[in-house]
Amino acid sequence: MKLNESFFYTLREDVKDEESISGKLLVRSGMIKKSSNGIYMYMPLGFKVLKNIENIVREEMNKAGAQELLMPCLIPEEVYVASGRRDNFGSNMFSLKDRYNRSYVLGPTHEELFVKAASEQIKSYKDMPFNIYQIGTKYRDETRPRYGLIRVREFAMKDAYSFDIDEEGLDKSYKIMFDAYKRIFDRIGLTYKIVKADTGAMGGSLSEEFQAVTEIGEDVLVLCNNCNYASNLEVSECVLNNKETKEMPLPKELVYTPHAGTIKEVSDYLGESEDKFVKTLIYKIDNEFYAVMVRGDRDVNESKLLELLNAHEIALADLEDVERITKAKVGFAGPIDLDIPVIMDQDIKVMHNFIVGANTTDYHFKNVNPNDFDVAYVADVKNVKEGDLCPKCGKPLTFKKGIEVGNTFKLGTKYSKSLNLQYLDKNNKLQYVVMGCYGIGIGRIMASVAEQYADEFGIAWPSVIAPFKVAIVLINPKDIDQKNLANEIYNDLMELNIDTVLDDRDERPGVKFNDMDLIGAPVRITVGKKASDNIVEFKLRGTSVVKEYSKDEIIEKVTEVLM
Repeated sequence: MKLNESFFYTLREDVKDEESISGKLLVRSGMIKKSSNGIYMYMPLGFKVLKNIENIVREEMNKAGAQELLMPCLIPEEVYVASGRRDNFGSNMFSLKDRYNRSYVLGPTHEELFVKAASEQIKSYKDMPFNIYQIGTKYRDETRPRYGLIRVREFAMKDAYSFDIDEEGLDKSYKIMFDAYKRIFDRIGLTYKIVKADTGAMGGSLSEEFQAVTEIGEDVLVLCNNCNYASNLEVSECVLNNKETKEMPLPKELVYTPHAGTIKEVSDYLGESEDKFVKTLIYKIDNEFYAVMVRGDRDVNESKLLELLNAHEIALADLEDVERITKAKVGFAGPIDLDIPVIMDQDIKVMHNFIVGANTTDYHFKNVNPNDFDVAYVADVKNVKEGDLCPKCGKPLTFKKGIEVGNTFKLGTKYSKSLNLQYLDKNNKLQYVVMGCYGIGIGRIMASVAEQYADEFGIAWPSVIAPFKVAIVLINPKDIDQKNLANEIYNDLMELNIDTVLDDRDERPGVKFNDMDLIGAPVRITVGKKASDNIVEFKLRGTSVVKEYSKDEIIEKVTEVLM
């Protein structure tokens, strides 16, 4: 591409409504532009990066034996009702009516349609295994879109689905996709971790996430450096505290705690440490209210609660509901004499003489013990903390932040049962098809790479996905020798299928250098005053070393670096 003939622009300063490094740099480099909250245009350079990522994904999917197709984005709502997932998605699903008042949605995910497609072939055990995939657009009405391409309402995604006769077949299909994913992210150059994750709305028996490690990540990765244990915080198991305190249980005591509604305020008022306090939070889970108890220095894990109750929706109860249930102001909830089920974290079983709210404004109970109240469930319902013991080897755990760029699911028969996808086995009996699901966020990969490869000058893209492999900077477009040499090198590189941009704009050299660094071309060739001697300058992105080469040598050097 020659810039003087092209649509190309960059911004000198960050835009105000982008909070992430990747969002700022992708907008400044003219790769993306926000059209509305959570929705972006991909400009020519950004679209090239996106397509380069897609090509790597497509190559590895095809190598793994998957076949590509394309699904519609506009889907009859009844499809999701039939699978039982319409309520799960709730307001996250864009919905609309056609002129005949029929209900449609914009597809947030496509399991149901893939089942319909697969049913065209599957009749017998002989018709499997196979894997089909698409690279298409998904829509989700995110509550709070943010961080550029990381959390958006419209996004490009690759989703693949495997179909097998049994769990043994699924295990094989799953490993094929799992290995393909590792090749994809290795080729792209991402630093990533593979972690166990919550199956969520997708369902199934196993979910693993490929997480790009970056400080802007929304997910907390729980890692063990000793045994390579890796998990998403949402599902990370907490080791049971079996060390029962040696103090003898005391009779509970109602104490006056005026205006002390937080753990710190109560602890300070009573002169007790925060780990002696057990907080009680009122949750609304699938339209039923529950009191959830965790130690004062711990946080409730909502994913664990959903799994415990086999529920779909969870939220903290509204202030009015809390005050109605506890008959007290917010901050004084406790488990004693509540009329709703109590869920107690497992660690509280071995605690003695702890402090809880009294369900009376300005009062707490001291010296409370587990036999002082009724409990419906005792389970691990808290978040793991950094420094907790690894559930596999017992060594301390560490945390990192990550962006989920890929996920793999063993769906089992969840969708084949709900949508009646069956086959005849060798004994001529009907069996349900066993499925796997494998997703990759194309735009998220782009944002994650931008986060990991950002520097003070812009984005130092890995060459495999860079918008251009080589940037030729023509210092003086009016100089015939320079112009001819720049064009000769440009034509030679393009004939070698090396994607090259020629900056032949009538701009100052500093502007051109800054723009080429900003858009992240791995190689820069400068054609300047020595053009009459067929000499150019060569520089790799991210280094300060500049070397001179003749025209013939520069082609060989570029090929050596990029091939």
